[in-house]
Amino acid sequence: MCHFTQRSSALSFPKICNIFWRFHHTSTSHLCSCSKTVSDEKYRDPFQLGRKDLKNLYEDIKKELLVSTAELKEMCDYYFDGKGKAFRPMIVVLMARACNIHHNNSREVQASQRSVAIIAEMIHTASLVHDDVIDDANSRRGKMTVNQIWGERKAVLAGDFILSAASVALARIGNATIISVLTQVIEDLVRGEFLQLGSKENENERFAHYLEKTFKKTASLIANSCKAVSILGCPDPKVHEIAYQYGKNVGIAFQLIDDVLDFTSCADHLGKPTAADLKLGLATGPVLFACRQFPEMNAMIMRRFSKPGDVERARKYVLQSDGVQQTTYLAQRYCHEATREISKLRPSPEREALIQLTEMVLVRDK
Repeated sequence: MCHFTQRSSALSFPKICNIFWRFHHTSTSHLCSCSKTVSDEKYRDPFQLGRKDLKNLYEDIKKELLVSTAELKEMCDYYFDGKGKAFRPMIVVLMARACNIHHNNSREVQASQRSVAIIAEMIHTASLVHDDVIDDANSRRGKMTVNQIWGERKAVLAGDFILSAASVALARIGNATIISVLTQVIEDLVRGEFLQLGSKENENERFAHYLEKTFKKTASLIANSCKAVSILGCPDPKVHEIAYQYGKNVGIAFQLIDDVLDFTSCADHLGKPTAADLKLGLATGPVLFACRQFPEMNAMIMRRFSKPGDVERARKYVLQSDGVQQTTYLAQRYCHEATREISKLRPSPEREALIQLTEMVLVRDK
């Protein structure tokens, strides 16, 4: 389970569920130990701790997007309004500090490390713009999507422009290793989108396919951004692997909870329509777990919920099953692994904040 995305193809779907049943019923106290770690005097609120390094984040991103065309500027600025969670930059700057402290007890974030946080947010936002075009989405973060306001063609170009500006900022860091690490993210985003467009007939392959897609579309950005700042701050390859594994596990957990919220949260609170994945024909974790209790869902999954009434029936089956609960348990396991990895670094407020972030991932409601 430690390297779940790499080993998942070797695990049968029933084994996955059995592992999780045993984990939930035998390891709950071990999971909860994280709370004890972060509730003592070393505890720091992650968003308070990272605020100094993220000050003027969106203003700095807008400086990277200097354009002469008023309409393109307006489109690029649309999502960089300072109202986002800045979850990814937060993780990146906290990881940078934690690795710097581990290496030479320096609490300062290097300019190049902060640039990685900016680049990560730019790549993430460009991917959202493109995703909304592919999905023909109407709303994002509680407001209309770029493609609904300006049209699909201009939205694609805006996403491309943000990505190109991120590439220029990446080149400016002047480190070939960092360029290689972060361009892997862009490759993974594309491959992940292709995985999402496909499907598997075999039940066991389907879950491995889902986890691989989840890693490439969501977790790769966090994992490789964390790895990049660790490389810039510390020469030890073991630390680079710790940073990568933390980001990978947190990223997968984040998306698993996102998939849960698609069934449990209201649209107004979530900022986008609920059951959106089903409407797009996507079988996420809650659906795949529910399918074990309701095998009739297999046919719906294979036809991508395209028949009238499929979406409503599938949603009903998921809510009647333990699919939401099992997916949440799976997210807990990934967060537990992230905590285990980051705990290998020297103790610091930043390390404890990264542990606290794993708990925040699990309890978020939007």
